[in-house]
Amino acid sequence: MSETQFSLNLSPRFCETDALGHINNTVIPVWFEAAREPIFEIVNPGQDLSKWNMIIAGFTIAFNAPTFYGAEVTLKTYVSRVGNSSFEIAQSCWQNGRQTAEAKTTMVHYDYQAEKSKPITDAVKSQLAQLTGPVK
Repeated sequence: MSETQFSLNLSPRFCETDALGHINNTVIPVWFEAAREPIFEIVNPGQDLSKWNMIIAGFTIAFNAPTFYGAEVTLKTYVSRVGNSSFEIAQSCWQNGRQTAEAKTTMVHYDYQAEKSKPITDAVKSQLAQLTGPVK
């Protein structure tokens, strides 16, 4: 695992399966959200909800292969782009050495009081830039 990405290992729960025995397609986006927490910590240290400063502008996901109950899953997360007031997070889901899903999420640094985006500080940009690199 590269220093430019985060990894989270999960054991799928039986309740997360669908009638076909796969992990339901609504579950993997929730797993991806959990795997984004280290990045949330950079943008909002302590993840204080009263000071929350991010909003999701968009999310895309591709399911490449079924993910199953009974085998550990690894979620890999990195920052694929850092802009002035937004950044993109790229993620992948792996099981038994096979990529089963991949996603990109655009996060906007957001001022909820003013109801508009705001520039990301240089210090946060620098930390996010250190996490750029392909997920392998």
